[in-house]
Amino acid sequence: MRAEDGCLLRIFAGEGDKHEGRPLYEWIVAQAQERQLSGATVYRGLMGFGAHTRVIHTFKIERLAEDLPIVIELIDTRDKLNGLLTFLEQHTTSGLLATLQPIEIRMIQGRPK
Repeated sequence: MRAEDGCLLRIFAGEGDKHEGRPLYEWIVAQAQERQLSGATVYRGLMGFGAHTRVIHTFKIERLAEDLPIVIELIDTRDKLNGLLTFLEQHTTSGLLATLQPIEIRMIQGRPK
């Protein structure tokens, strides 16, 4: 197993955030795929709040969802992720929070059958 240096970019958004009528998280993942990043995953949070509001958004049975938090995780090199961040800054109107941290990437290959 060979290890490589990489970065993990996490983008925090709201489920109700849009880009030209499309869910923002879908648009971001499409942009990442277009740039051939190594991987992207979107998580829907059960509870959270952000800089734009002090209301805690939560998942409850009586109200199925009200702008729940979304976390988009993207993995690749720092340069490619910085390029995506620059693009997002130029093309989004939603305020986003992003974190970038160095990681070690390991590809685990299965054994041949």
